[in-house]
Order: sequence, then structure tokens, then C-alpha cells
Amino acid sequence: MSKQESPDAELLTCLKELHLPAVREGYQELAASARREELSYEAYLLEVVQRECQVRRQHRMERLLRESRLPVDKSLEAFDLKRLPGKVAAVVRTLLDGSFVERKENVLVFGTPGAGKSHLLCAIGQELVRAGRTVYFSSTNLLVQELLLAKRELRLPKAIKRLSRYAALVLDDLGYVQQDRQEMEVLFTLLAERYERGSVLITSNLPFSKWELIFKDAMTTAAAIDRLVHHSVILELNLPSYRVEQAKKSKSAATSTAPAETSAAAPK
Repeated sequence: MSKQESPDAELLTCLKELHLPAVREGYQELAASARREELSYEAYLLEVVQRECQVRRQHRMERLLRESRLPVDKSLEAFDLKRLPGKVAAVVRTLLDGSFVERKENVLVFGTPGAGKSHLLCAIGQELVRAGRTVYFSSTNLLVQELLLAKRELRLPKAIKRLSRYAALVLDDLGYVQQDRQEMEVLFTLLAERYERGSVLITSNLPFSKWELIFKDAMTTAAAIDRLVHHSVILELNLPSYRVEQAKKSKSAATSTAPAETSAAAPK
């Protein structure tokens, strides 16, 4: 310690050099608390280090959530699990621990429009991020267009390698990709490259029997389905539209709260 600097100033300099901002901001408060509670040096040090770890985990989770592009409003808290059939809800609860990502398994969700397929996978994706896993969300159509552009610019391998950084890839609305053969080819390339290397979570309003509309020929369709299904969990959400239900509830509530009309005659 230099003669010109106090112990606190020297400590702050060291903490800044070591990139420990949470320790720098909270060590004095924790020291005062430790004196009051007569904690040992080791117990005080543990509290200081735990706070630094907690702040770092929080910042990392926030960064991963931003990078994931997951819609923040489609959270688990905002999803009504009671709408799901009992067996489906039970499977969803097992998915929330994220172990399927470690096993490189896929999650395929089929169902009618408005059943909550996208919300469910986004909610699972957010839970994965909170557990420290890397996730990337995109509509299938948008991602296919990005990959198609990359192919035209001769950087498709680089684009797919960038996506391989993510432990889980969420592709929304696969059924809406019904364009030309070039789009089918880049989508198939992506799925083939991720096979047994990373999890893919897909929503689709088209059953497997209609996937030839997407991949254009029977052989490619069969190959794509085979890769996705080999290690997968398949959920069917053939439920009434959540949006329609909410619209009916809103209309009913507005009707019940509307002031009643009176037809009393004016006094003479």
C-alpha cells in the first residue's frame, strides 16, 4: 500500500483492476453487517463473493435473454398450464428442467392456430435462459430468408456455424414456409447440421403428413422428419384458440359492466 492512499482507496483500486464491481459496491455494507453479527473472516468473505456471483449470474441471464430474441411477454408466468391436457402438462413440466437440451433432443409442438404453441415454446426457452443455457428464437420464415441470403453471398456455412453456438434453436411456425426449392434446401441444411449436435424446438400447424408442402419432395421430407423425430418430444395442442377465448371474455365483461338503459317517463 502506498503512503498516499488509505486502505479503502487501495482496496477500491484493486477491486476495479480485478473487475469485481459488486464487491466494490457492497463490501463496506457487508463489513458493517459482519461486525454487528460477529461473523468470522471466512463468513464475511463468503457473503462478499456470493454477492459478486449473484450479480454476475443476473447480468449473464439478462444478456442471454437479449441475445435470444425471445418475446419477453411470452413467459411461463403468463401461460395458463391448466389449459393443457393433463398428460401434455406433465411432459411440459419435465421439459422445464432443460435436461433435454443436454441430450440434444428436439421438441416438436403441433396444433391449431391460436392454441398457444408459440407461447409455450417461448416460455420453455426463457426458462432455459434463466438456467444459463443459450437459446435463439426466430420465425422459420425469417430465418430461412436470412440463410438464403447467406447462401447467395457464399457464407451459408458461416451462418449455420453461428447458429450452432446456441444450445437450443426455437423455430416458430414451420408450416408457413411453403415457398421455393431453394428455401427448402437451406432449411434442410440447417436441420441436418443440427442433428444430434443441438436441440431444435419447432411449432407447426401442419402435421407430418403435409410436410411435403414444405420440403417439396417425399425423400427430402422423410429425411427431415427422420432427423427431427429420432431424439424428440412431440406435443399436440389441439385446443380452442386462446385469442378467441380472450376476445369472448373481454366482450362478455364489457357487456356485463355496461350501464343498463332506463325507460322511465319524465315527471310531468
